[in-house]
Amino acid sequence: MRHGKSFNHLGRTSTHRKAMLSNMASSLILHKRITTTLAKAKALRKYVEPILTRSKDNTTHSRRVVFSYLQNKESVKELFDVVSDKVATRPGGYTRIIRLGNRLGDNAETCMMELVDFNETMQKDSTIGKTRRGRRSRSKSSNVEVKAEATPAVKPEVTQDNDSASGEKEEI
Repeated sequence: MRHGKSFNHLGRTSTHRKAMLSNMASSLILHKRITTTLAKAKALRKYVEPILTRSKDNTTHSRRVVFSYLQNKESVKELFDVVSDKVATRPGGYTRIIRLGNRLGDNAETCMMELVDFNETMQKDSTIGKTRRGRRSRSKSSNVEVKAEATPAVKPEVTQDNDSASGEKEEI
């Protein structure tokens, strides 16, 4: 029975699984976006999020701990130089999984996993419609102020030149 064994073994031995997750985490950090199966992406999320949290503290100890997980000098350097600056203010949730559909060969569910702070198109879309608002209150004084602001401004009248308005052609 597998009581209390909560993580996905992915059909691999423990050493194979650790090596695969280490390689996928390095690729995610270097390229900021990878395409994989949904099961691997969910396992990778649990593997890489603590590493990204560890990168917020740029000390020798945290670099050595992260290197023990990633086993790749370039990805550790990229993580502590570039990624940690963007991740510093975020309290968690550093990755995003976007489902892409099923793979043709084996019908496996595929997805794209990316670092949230490095997708500029999603950041622009999320900031366009949202404005910071306080808590809603039921006082009538705040409703009166909102209604006063909602009245449209008076539009200036548009004037046209007499020559272009008549539409007649001049004879030469």
